[in-house]
Amino acid sequence: MKIDGTRRQDRATELVLAYYTAFNRGDRSAMLSLLTEDVAHDLNQGPRETGREAFVAFMQRMDGSYREQLRDIVVMVSPDGARASAEYVVHGTYLKSDEGLPEATGQTYVLPGGAFFEIRGDQIARVSNYYNLQDWIAQVSAG
Repeated sequence: MKIDGTRRQDRATELVLAYYTAFNRGDRSAMLSLLTEDVAHDLNQGPRETGREAFVAFMQRMDGSYREQLRDIVVMVSPDGARASAEYVVHGTYLKSDEGLPEATGQTYVLPGGAFFEIRGDQIARVSNYYNLQDWIAQVSAG
């Protein structure tokens, strides 16, 4: 298969990869530009938050407590380009204690994760993130 950017599936793949590239650069403005105004964000083992403003608040909380890079990213997209998923490995450092979680002392962690996306009008309309919270807690509690 040749990825040439003209098919919806190709554009969706490029969109998700651009999202993660911006994440790894710490470029939150670039990430936000890829989201619809009414983006739905499903937090791992948490509620759904809706809208860019809620997404900004979430990222600010995350950036205050964690420094993360996503590696080994694999993106899979439906033929119509409306849905995508990604699998990755999070390499992180726990910087500041997050409410309801173990105390942060600069512990590092490596954690597989994944996400599901809904794509509308060449923007991300939903991000649903998943990882094993118990594995993360065990890693930071041991470190």
